[in-house]
Amino acid sequence: MTLPLQLAFATIMVTLTIGLHLAGLTVLLRLLRGHRSRRPDGNVHLHDSIGILIAAFALFVLHAIEIWGYAVLYFTAGALRTFEEALYFSTSTYATIGYGDVVLAPGWRVLGAIEGANGIILLGWSTAFFVAVVTRIRLLELEIDAEPAAPMREIP
Repeated sequence: MTLPLQLAFATIMVTLTIGLHLAGLTVLLRLLRGHRSRRPDGNVHLHDSIGILIAAFALFVLHAIEIWGYAVLYFTAGALRTFEEALYFSTSTYATIGYGDVVLAPGWRVLGAIEGANGIILLGWSTAFFVAVVTRIRLLELEIDAEPAAPMREIP
């Protein structure tokens, strides 16, 4: 594959994954706001823990979809022989692990490198989002813990 074609595919994939990531984080934020609005008076910590689990699993699914998108491209374009090999390569590249046991042919290397850059940016974005969610939950817990208990009334 020529360099201009690799750059074209890379531009399309980066655009699609960034758009998907933005949409996914927007939906997740709405879900978490809805979850927070249903906060019970009782076991607040369990409710908040469930919110954190929802965020973690949703982010994992979002990254999996993006990784699979690259894997489908590599496999359908014939860059890698099997879908398992394409998925393995895409996962290790997206996460910038890069074991090196599966490599792309020279005509695909630029696309693979751009997937790595794209993956690290999207993983960083998710990390910042997740830290913000956990921090916000912790601040709400501190507010609840700091609220003074209602004064007891004297019994006449």
